[in-house]
Amino acid sequence: MATGRTPAEFTAALRAREQLIGYWSLLDSPVAAERLARLGYDYLAFDAQHGLFGYQGMLNNLLATDTKGSTAVGIVRVEANDPTHIGKALDAGATAVIVPLIDNAQDAADAVAAVRYPPLGRRSYGPMRAQLRIGPHPADTHAQTAVLAMIETADGLADVEAICATDGLDGIYVGPSDLRLALGAATSTDPSVQQEFEQALTRISKAAEAAGIAAGIHNADGTSAAHRLTQGYTFATVACDLIHLEQAAAGHLSAARQAGEAR
Repeated sequence: MATGRTPAEFTAALRAREQLIGYWSLLDSPVAAERLARLGYDYLAFDAQHGLFGYQGMLNNLLATDTKGSTAVGIVRVEANDPTHIGKALDAGATAVIVPLIDNAQDAADAVAAVRYPPLGRRSYGPMRAQLRIGPHPADTHAQTAVLAMIETADGLADVEAICATDGLDGIYVGPSDLRLALGAATSTDPSVQQEFEQALTRISKAAEAAGIAAGIHNADGTSAAHRLTQGYTFATVACDLIHLEQAAAGHLSAARQAGEAR
């Protein structure tokens, strides 16, 4: 089994554009998170924007990720580009934050400022749980935590080169569902904009490469994640526990019914 990285090692690998693979979680289930963290993933991403948990759930799942045998660090997609949401995720022990709905370079700069302590930013000092694993001194914290800007809107795509060039930004993260809708799709999986979607993904990965920052993307399955890692993306997330639970249960139900009908 793969061995886990410390937060410092994970952040260094991310910034070095090493290939990393993670898993996305929507459910408030620390027991599930503890098991997922032992599978070999480099990170578990907990979705505080659309996920089915509040602050206590986020904290408990980060705690579960850090238990014995874990190969993963915990990262959080925060609710909004807001210093309070970002600070609470970091204080709870997140190694990185994914910040949604970044439309321009100023939005990206605001996200960076929320992650860094003064004089580099405006994060309020109160690391609570984080001081046990990350930091606690500001310089150490800055070396060990990462900030990732989501590219998922029409404005964000239009300004992606400037966003990627933002000082202090560690990487970008593509939200494919919203990006596809931003390109005119009728649904989050509408294939009618596939050509435009693929062109956008190429532009985004090239902008990150030119800026020397990490490029990540959300994926429905491992095969898709592997494909994107061959296209210039440096980290890829497989999503997600809620959908995969449903898919696995449906598959077993179908198999059981077929076996029963064959008797």
